[in-house]
Amino acid sequence: MTISWPDLVTSAAADGVSVLAKGADQDWSRDAGELDWTCRQTLDHMALGVVGYAGLLIAQPADRYIALFASLDGQAPIPACLEGIRISATILASAVREAVPEVRAWHPYGHSDGPGFAAMGTLEILVHSRDIALTLGIDWTPPDDLCAPVVERLFPDAPTGHDPARTLLWCTGRVALPGLGRRKEWQWYGDVR
Repeated sequence: MTISWPDLVTSAAADGVSVLAKGADQDWSRDAGELDWTCRQTLDHMALGVVGYAGLLIAQPADRYIALFASLDGQAPIPACLEGIRISATILASAVREAVPEVRAWHPYGHSDGPGFAAMGTLEILVHSRDIALTLGIDWTPPDDLCAPVVERLFPDAPTGHDPARTLLWCTGRVALPGLGRRKEWQWYGDVR
């Protein structure tokens, strides 16, 4: 099956936003999951990261971050901020769609291509949506069909034989897997392989 990396990013955003909208009226000043960021700060991190990946892919720097930082309006209500997540995902999807296969851009975890940045954006959206959902009391696990390509692209050493969502959550230090303790430190492998 061929993966549509742009569609993967926008599908992750649609799923994450749909889930988080259920808790839009709750207190978003609480920490998201086990992070040191509030739910609101985590949402802003998602938007900043996803737009940043698009910017890296467009600018193609060899050794640095770009100077563009996009954030959500600190005074905007949560539903408007959730709209910002969909917008950021669409921007990244467009950049991935426009990037030729030879494009490479710097990231601290490895020089990557369009699919790599799409996988990074999808990871940010899925994992942090779950972090926020935990705090809001929403029982949600990212869909396996969205997680599987991310695990395959960013975690070549991931254990096999587990559901893709649980594997992604293990790779990012969120859960333990049978026979494997919970990761204390982690990072993805961004280089094109």
